[in-house]
Amino acid sequence: MPEGIADAVKGAETIKRVLSNLGSIVYGLAELRNLYGSGHGRSGPLRGLTPRHARLAVSSAGALCTFLLETHDARKHKAG
Repeated sequence: MPEGIADAVKGAETIKRVLSNLGSIVYGLAELRNLYGSGHGRSGPLRGLTPRHARLAVSSAGALCTFLLETHDARKHKAG
């Protein structure tokens, strides 16, 4: 969490900004899903996004998930 970064850490403001922006990925992906996804009972052909948009969404989600899992593992090993 951005609040967990001490101000004295080198690059603290940049680290906090990056962590905050990771949260924006979650909201952005949810908005795209709501606007263009097949959820909410939609049927028929989906239009509006291209494969490059899909790759961006999947790559962003994958990077975020990897970071969160690695953070969880690092905390678990640090505590144990």
